[in-house]
Amino acid sequence: MARRPGTGATKGASMADVARLARVSGQTVSRVANGNARVTPETREKVEAAMQQLGYRANAAARALATGKFRTIGVVTFNLTAVGNIRIVDAVIAEAQEQGYSVSLAVVETPTEQGVRAAVRGLTDRAVDGIIVIEARVLDTPNLQLPEEVPVVVADSGATRTHPSFGMDEAAGARAAVEHLLDLGHRTVHHVSGPTGSHPGARRRNAWRTTLRRAGRTVPAPLIGDWSPQSGYDAGSELLTREGVTAIFAANDQMAAGILHAAHERGRRVPDQLSVIGYDDSDVTPFLTPPLTTVNQDLEEVGRRCLGLLLSVVNGSSDAPGPREKLVRPRLVVRSSTAPPPR
Repeated sequence: MARRPGTGATKGASMADVARLARVSGQTVSRVANGNARVTPETREKVEAAMQQLGYRANAAARALATGKFRTIGVVTFNLTAVGNIRIVDAVIAEAQEQGYSVSLAVVETPTEQGVRAAVRGLTDRAVDGIIVIEARVLDTPNLQLPEEVPVVVADSGATRTHPSFGMDEAAGARAAVEHLLDLGHRTVHHVSGPTGSHPGARRRNAWRTTLRRAGRTVPAPLIGDWSPQSGYDAGSELLTREGVTAIFAANDQMAAGILHAAHERGRRVPDQLSVIGYDDSDVTPFLTPPLTTVNQDLEEVGRRCLGLLLSVVNGSSDAPGPREKLVRPRLVVRSSTAPPPR
């Protein structure tokens, strides 16, 4: 049983108890509980103080029934071992919490139609207001139908014609990396690519190839990695057995770190004899030996923008978005792992 207002903490307090203690209407308490903006800051503060004093917790089911909103966002992703995906997920969760939403996460082990459908069905069964798909590889199934009543935004670029997306301009980042090495005087640039099934890996690889061709340079066959330092080490070890390799562009920082280790083991000085450049600008890059030149991606901004677009649809402040794409431009961060080629 709830205690009388003003007598201290309570168990099972009702909205009416909060209204009496805060000396406001039950409708005002409901607006505060539902995050409605039509409440003055002073009133909101008074109601929230009463809620805290009474130990009031809004009934989520009742709130959803009244408003049609669950205040939960679903996130579907393919690979949580990828640094980029983790950064976007973290940004979505942090921004959702700021907006008063919780996040329900579904990880698709393999990007099959059955796996993606099960992940989406699991989220909709848990009652979400909308879904963010991270790395649109999970949408690459020919007969996949996402529920039309749930808005979907994709945190990826150039990978979907069905849903709106925010993503990094992968081509611009790879182009900046290759042009930097060519401007230093390297005759060509070798590439350690991401997996063949990865959209970011494919876009970086295609931009590397196009940039070399436009510059009239030889395009070596790329080596395919799996984003791990080990795959970078293996690819670097292979490349360093070849003649004339002076510059390597790795599709992520982890593979670049593996290349640096392979170069060290084989006595190839970086950057005097070999230039290495990565992609992502992960936290470890300034602390590698030497500090790694890389491409910085503001993936946190991608996550924030995706959530903002999704919530604008969920809350009715914009129409259901069409299949349009917006890109966030990366920037090159030059450190000590790149220099002109040896003479």
